[in-house]
Amino acid sequence: MINPLAKELNDTLKGSVVDGLLSDIGERLYFPNGIISQGGEAAKDAKLANGTIGMAVANGSPIELDSYKKIMPDLNSRETVAYAKTTGNPELRKLWLEKIIEKNPDLKTKKISLPVLVPGLTAALSYVADLFVGENKPLLAADPCWDNYELIASARRGAIFHQFKCFDNGKFNIADLEAKMKEDAEKYGSVRVILNFPQNPSGYSPTKEEAKEICKVVKNIAESGKKIIVLSDDAYFGLNYEENIEPQSLFAYMADIHENVLAIKADGPTKEDFAWGFRAGFITFASKGLNDKQIEALTTKFMAAIRSSVSCSSTPSQSMILHALNDPAHNAQKVELRAMLKRRYDAVRKFVNTHSSSILTPMPFNSGYFMSFIVKTGNAEDIRKKLLSEKGIGIIQIDANTLRVAFSSIDEEKIEEVYSAIYNVAEAM
Repeated sequence: MINPLAKELNDTLKGSVVDGLLSDIGERLYFPNGIISQGGEAAKDAKLANGTIGMAVANGSPIELDSYKKIMPDLNSRETVAYAKTTGNPELRKLWLEKIIEKNPDLKTKKISLPVLVPGLTAALSYVADLFVGENKPLLAADPCWDNYELIASARRGAIFHQFKCFDNGKFNIADLEAKMKEDAEKYGSVRVILNFPQNPSGYSPTKEEAKEICKVVKNIAESGKKIIVLSDDAYFGLNYEENIEPQSLFAYMADIHENVLAIKADGPTKEDFAWGFRAGFITFASKGLNDKQIEALTTKFMAAIRSSVSCSSTPSQSMILHALNDPAHNAQKVELRAMLKRRYDAVRKFVNTHSSSILTPMPFNSGYFMSFIVKTGNAEDIRKKLLSEKGIGIIQIDANTLRVAFSSIDEEKIEEVYSAIYNVAEAM
């Protein structure tokens, strides 16, 4: 049974790119006219007293224990212990939108939604899956990829999770991406693809020419009449180390590429601003054919996914991010830390370019936190275990043939020693 409020949202979205892409949950989701919406009304008009929200308030401000206050003395109680809005701090959302456009100047003339704040990028991807992934609505991702994609799509949503080969002869495999997208389009009538750049686990971002080719593939399929979701997982956005990398998110191009394409951007300060534990991410929507009411309806469904799970995100994290983004020294500090990562990347690049192995082949890498090896003979897990037990070095086995190394977490002066050990252990297996 569809709630009348859900039906109203579905009717608003009828005929748009979102219509037909929604999952069973996506069709049922609505934002109730309950505590949150009534509390929002009271916040504007309850002049004498506001008895709507379950917080303890004194003299108009939330009560705060001194044990919390002394830890965060520069933040007031509304910035620390008060509930946040379901979609996040409005000021922070507007500022993040400005930052997205600043980093992706092609978006200046395009209509995109106001970013919605969620408790981390994993939550962002999970909520997108709630809305759009399910039975007969599979998710396509690269091979190899972050293992959480399959967990979200398959285990949580019961959807088919399948992959295209990420690389072919040392280059991004656009041909297999196109083939797999066309297969989904023909078999299921629509496509849901997640593109993660810089990619986890390979640490690869497309060149400017490859980005153009990816856009061409998407546009051609859209022009054939098939609806497509292109979800840009931009967790590591901006961490590029080579000159020929496409500097903008693919979202900047997908935002108005065709009426049949729904572009979704997942990003946040987690990796971009070195704030891993803050658990704050954003989701932004765009499509050439969406009007303001339809964007609002889609955002409302996304709000319902948040409301029905975690209710809202952490207030202190949002407050600290907002203050940091407004700090004049913030960008300079980011540049300094990114330069450190670039030095680590350069050290790894120098090592793999000057050393060879009969067992390990580096995957293409040019950005992000990671690089990975293809294990040509033997088993990746055996190498991982031996490195840990005999050398005290921890790396990740992605699958039987793939090892991931997070050079982001290895001090520059240790890289030569660590990579020498990886090569030596692999050769000795």
